[in-house]
Amino acid sequence: MGPVKENHRVDVVAKSEVICLLLPHEKANLISPASTWSLARERDGVPGVEKVLQLETLEVDLYRATSYPGYPASGHVFGGQLLGQALAAASKSVDPLLLVHSLHSYFLRTGDLNEPIIYQVDRVRDGHRFATRQIKAIQKGHTIFFMMASFQRPEEGLTHQEPMPSAPNPEELMTGEELQESYKTDPRIPIAYRNKLLRRKVVPRFIDSRPCNPDDRVRPTAMEPRAKIWFRARGQLSDDQALQRCVAAYASDLGFLPVAVRPHRDAVGYATRSLSLDHAMWFHKPFRADDWLLYVIESPCANNARGLVLGKMFTRNGELVVSTAQEGVIRVVDKSKVTERSKL
Repeated sequence: MGPVKENHRVDVVAKSEVICLLLPHEKANLISPASTWSLARERDGVPGVEKVLQLETLEVDLYRATSYPGYPASGHVFGGQLLGQALAAASKSVDPLLLVHSLHSYFLRTGDLNEPIIYQVDRVRDGHRFATRQIKAIQKGHTIFFMMASFQRPEEGLTHQEPMPSAPNPEELMTGEELQESYKTDPRIPIAYRNKLLRRKVVPRFIDSRPCNPDDRVRPTAMEPRAKIWFRARGQLSDDQALQRCVAAYASDLGFLPVAVRPHRDAVGYATRSLSLDHAMWFHKPFRADDWLLYVIESPCANNARGLVLGKMFTRNGELVVSTAQEGVIRVVDKSKVTERSKL
């Protein structure tokens, strides 16, 4: 009987370990209080972007989130916020051993910064290696954003990637805030734009973004529809890989669609309005979003008041970790300023 009892005891221990590993993410704050799954929004030392991604659990698969007051200045919810928060909601509903590998989303209505956002998760499928989630973002009873996300358990397979393009070191570049400050006092910049910057409320930016080849604000000129941007989250994020991917989703919408306007700057200047229509991401390898990532963006086409942009994120040591795609509406505000179609 001794050996039988011993085997029984070992079986119980093994089952207990499996149960611990399969804790849903809404309980994960018991393990990592400072992670994105914690409700301690005012905790000192938690990076701003991590606070924005924190969700309040209303019931199973139903969450509430808020926006940072005053950002962006348009008064509409930032698209990256919807991406990051929706992915955070979906991540709470899957086995923590599964990580998001792709997402496809649509922006249906503009969001109101002053209204809370409800995220509703539908567990479409749960398999051993893959899981699928549908997420809706709701404001005032209307769906403003829709996402489908697929999660995968890590496994071995074939691997290859294209090389990382050359780029200056991020330490050599000006931050987005430094560029804005330089514009305010540059007499070559149109006075209307300088006054607009001076009137704009200063709000903290959660992502340190440093463009390698920023647009020319002094004299708008046509540029190739390509851009390189170094970025990283400000502050140290918790180690949760799900959080790292949510932060990358948040940052992926920064400076993305404007690349499609670059070939036309000589004709339209900055008199355009853009609105994201859809957004897709593919996650290839683990990474840290609080370490430098190079965002390489190109726009292969713009037509019918829509622009398409494609992006790739590389770690500093050259690993391709994320690919992105987005289409958006781009309209010229004052068509009288259009003088000639760009040749690029």
